[in-house]
This record gives sequence, structure tokens and C-alpha cells, in this order.
Amino acid sequence: MSDYIVSARKYRPDSFGTLLGQDNIARTLSNSIKRGQLAHAYLFCGPRGVGKTTTARIFAKMINCANPGADMEPCGECESCVSFQEGRSYCIHELDAASNNSVEDIKALMEQVQVPPQVGKYSVYIIDEVHMLSQAAFNAFLKTLEEPPAHAIFILATTEKHKILPTILSRCQTYDFNRIGIPDMVRNLKEIASKEGVTIDDESLHVIAQKADGAMRDALTIFDQTVAFCGTDVHYEDVIRNLNVLDYEYSFQMVESFLAGDYAAALRRFDEVLSKGFNALHFVAALSSHFRDLAVAKSGALDALLELPDSLKQRYAEQASRCSLGFIYEALGVTTACETAYKAAVNPRLHIEFALMKLSFLNAGAPKAADAPASQSPQKVRTSGPIPPAEAPAEEAQVAAPVEAPVAAPAESPAPRRRAHKTGSALSMNAILEEPEQPVEEKAEAAPAQLPSDEDVRARWKDLAELYAAKPRLANTLANTELRMEEEDGVKKVYFSVVNDSQKAWIEEKLLRDLEKKFRDMLACPKVNILVEVTPDTEVKEKVPYMPVEKAKDLMEKNPNVRELVTALSLDTK
Repeated sequence: MSDYIVSARKYRPDSFGTLLGQDNIARTLSNSIKRGQLAHAYLFCGPRGVGKTTTARIFAKMINCANPGADMEPCGECESCVSFQEGRSYCIHELDAASNNSVEDIKALMEQVQVPPQVGKYSVYIIDEVHMLSQAAFNAFLKTLEEPPAHAIFILATTEKHKILPTILSRCQTYDFNRIGIPDMVRNLKEIASKEGVTIDDESLHVIAQKADGAMRDALTIFDQTVAFCGTDVHYEDVIRNLNVLDYEYSFQMVESFLAGDYAAALRRFDEVLSKGFNALHFVAALSSHFRDLAVAKSGALDALLELPDSLKQRYAEQASRCSLGFIYEALGVTTACETAYKAAVNPRLHIEFALMKLSFLNAGAPKAADAPASQSPQKVRTSGPIPPAEAPAEEAQVAAPVEAPVAAPAESPAPRRRAHKTGSALSMNAILEEPEQPVEEKAEAAPAQLPSDEDVRARWKDLAELYAAKPRLANTLANTELRMEEEDGVKKVYFSVVNDSQKAWIEEKLLRDLEKKFRDMLACPKVNILVEVTPDTEVKEKVPYMPVEKAKDLMEKNPNVRELVTALSLDTK
């Protein structure tokens, strides 16, 4: 028991060659040693477990090594290397700023810096979690950090760079460490498992790597925990049970239910997930990630973005081949919207179940155009969000086919039907529904429509105002306006008045076409034009009091008793 060492310590890198995922930093530091261009202060910053302190130790050992290798690796045999490995080095000092963060601690360090090294050329001071130093300690450290003795080198390490004073940052060479990629972690874990005699599959290693979130130290800790639970023969099922990770299988089964339109099966699987103690929001996040991976797997050019074992890649590619890009796009819209609104939901479970039902109806919610009866109007269940451009033509075809079916038109009739397109606008549902009423040739031969009378125009104008009841101000403007009508060249011109030029400009730009179209449909006459004019003598007849002072004065003018009361009590109307 006493001889056991955790993997994070046992397999800690001891040279730049074994450093994982930080090749650019290792190369820069090696070159600076080769060329003798050593700075007096370095700042290593980045997330936890990516090798900041390890790199600082390798760098400190390297610059004091008496016999460095050709690739500037420490020899491990000289007195400096041996003393460092045995923990008795007098030229490499480590300080934990989390527990030594006062001015007195920094003053003690400044006194220690003055002592030259007894072995090697440099005294290296590694200060971990330097952001924990107090403001006064930082200020006391500034002068020494800027002009240390020639034999002193400072290496500061932190996970929170934004907490470091700018005056400290300006005195250091800064190196930003990256999160370690999943392929690098899987490869390293596989080598360690081989050395430890542990049998483990790629799927389990990927689960451990994803759980570590880019931190190699966390991955090694999880690996030790897994081996303690499973023994030397590790299986995927044991790993996900031990780590309480949601299995990929749930996401695959969910998508199969969505493709089949079986919302009942989707709800049952969601209930199974909850019964096993998994977080509902994490389940939705996993579903979003699954749809993202399906979108990536659908394109061979994006295979590098799929950080999964080969066995899972094949399975994703197979399921993605049965999903349309539009389905994946809309499904992602549903799941991400569900994640966003989850915390605000009064009934979170119902919120997610409703999203699962919408996903089930995406692919099987409406009959296809070829199968729908001629008299049936097609319906397509839609979620919020735009339609991908690639899916739009297919949907238009589904909508148009059932409408054209009952129209007795020759085979060439669909071609002139596109005459409904207006310049700069897309094909609309109204245009599709209106066009098939009669062939183009019949429209050309039809008798000209009779212009409506003034009484009909005024009667229908009230109905037009009621159509905009959802917008009270607009409806009130239309209902109370004055109409003026003229007939010119067989066209009925209807003028309605507004109170200013701003209203006129807004209506002409935003509303006039819609008003005109609806009014023509009401009158069943296309030869009606609506125009807007400003009434030149429109004025406010009576000034309405707005401010409190104005209201008080108005009240005193209308009621002498109020005026006498204000005077008697010397009230301030301001």
C-alpha cells in the first residue's frame, strides 16, 4: 500500500519530449536555452491539469543540467538532475502563493533571492497560483521581479491570468497553455494502460478523456478511479456506470424514435433516463451534441471534427445517412431552444417532453405530396427558426402539388404559373393559392371587373380596419380617417388621410401593399388603388394637459373652488 503512487505523479512528464499537447511552448523554451536567451521572468497560464507546473520543473531542471542532450533534454545523471529528482535541490525552489500570499512572505522570498546557487548556474523560483497574492504582496514583488539578481529566474504559474496586475504581466514572458485534445489524451492513456497491464477499449478511453475536459491530470485521476472499480479488465458499461455518464445508446435510440415519429417511445426513454438519476438538462445537452455529431458525420469533409473512436464514427455515419440535413438543422433548433429556456420553465420535465414530441413530429408530422389526397391540404409541423436553404425547394413542391391537383389545366400550365413572382420577392403562399383559380388564358378573356361604388368602398373600409384589430393604433387610424375617391382611366383611386408626413412615409413603406391587396380581395376588384395623403388643415383643436403643472392649472381654471382652496392653503402647484 505504501509503495502505490497515483498515475498523475507516476507518469508525470520529466522532459520536453514527453510533454503532452504543448509542442509550441516546449520548442520555444528549448530554443531559448540553446541560444542562451533566458528571460528573468516567465508566466505560464492556462486551465488546470495541462502541464504548467510540470513544464516549469522541466525548464528549471534543464537550465541547470550539466550535460544536456542534443535535443536539450536533461541528462538525469548530473548532481543538479539527481538532487531535483530526489527532492533535495538547493537551486530550484517552489512556492505556493495560495498559502504564502502576504507581504512578509514576499519579503522572505526577496531575501532568499540574494543567495546565489551552490549547484548549477541559476536559482529558479516557481511560484504556483500566483494570482492568489494580495495587492500589497504584488506591489512588494514588483521591483525584485523587474531587476532580479543575474542568477535568479522566476516562473509564475496561474489558472486565472485576468487577476494578475498589468504591471506584473509587462515584466514577464507569457505562455498560454492549451487544453489537451481528446486524441492526445486517449493515446497517452492507452500507453499508460499498457504499462500497467490494464485492458481497456477505445470507447472507455474516449469517455474518460471527455469527462476530463482537456485536463490530463483529471484524466489520469479518473483512470485510476476506473481501474479501482473495474480491476485490470475494464469494460465500457462499467466505466459509464462508475462515472455516471449518459450512454451514447440513449441518443441513438432517441433519434431512431424521432425518425419513426414515435413520440411515445421517446417519452419512455426519457423517463428511463430520469429513473437512473441523470440530470434532465444534461440529457438535452447530450442530445444537442448528438445532432451536432450527426451533422458533422453527414459530410466526409468534416470527419476531423468528430472526436470519437472509429466504431462510433461508423455508427454516426450510418444514422446520419438516414437523416436529412433539414431534419438535423431543425432538431438542433429545438434542442438548443429547450436548453435555453429550461431554467425558466415552471415544469421542467413537461418542457423537455414537449421538445421531444416536436422532434418526433419533424420527420413524420405531415403526409408527403405524392401520398396526400388531391382534396387534402398538406400540413407540415414546423419549429421555430429558419428553414435551411437546401430544404426550401422540396417544401415548396410539397405545398404546391396538392393545390394544383384539382385544377384542370394542360401540362404546360405550371410554366406560366410562375408569372405570380414579383421582382425582388419570393414565391408566397397567397400567390400559390390564388393562381390556380383559372388558367391564364381564361383570365385574359374574362370581362373587365366593374368598379365598386363609393358606398361599397366605405362599407368595406370598416371591415379592412377590423382586420388590424391586433394593432389598436393602426386600426383606429384606419377607422377614423376621411376617404376621398376618384376614378381615372378605369381605376378607382381611394385616398385616406393621415395627420403628418411621418405617418404617410411609414404607411407607404411598410403597409401600403398589404392594405391594397387585402382591400382588392374584399371588393373582388383588382382595379382599386389606395393612396395616402396628409390633411393640410389637421390641427389639434384643444391642448391636452400633460405635465402635473399643466393639469393643476387646467383644473383651477375649470373649477373656481379648487382655485380658492389652493390660494387659501398656499399650495404649491409646481
